[in-house]
Amino acid sequence: MAGEVYQAQVIKNFFDTITGTDRNLTRIFMCVMSLTRLRQDPPERVTFLVDQLKKSKQARELSIDILDYVCDAAVALDVTTVKTAFGVKELSEIVQDFQGVSLDTL
Repeated sequence: MAGEVYQAQVIKNFFDTITGTDRNLTRIFMCVMSLTRLRQDPPERVTFLVDQLKKSKQARELSIDILDYVCDAAVALDVTTVKTAFGVKELSEIVQDFQGVSLDTL
């Protein structure tokens, strides 16, 4: 489970980087390489991704293969683990907090 929590955090950082104002390729590279290590991908896959990152740098455009890889990793994660990683609670867990609120207390 801990590996999935780290993967979820790395994926979040990746998407924060590519959607933010500072689209730093070094940060993107570190996110992708961290993800390959956490997922224990074979060396051939890592080599392919490094090659795609180099091509992305030359073309000044992120390779669709990189984006596809990260999306596949995100889909493979357990939703409950991802929720735990980011502190998201189920509605059923917090419903008792709202049942005690009435108009009289407002």
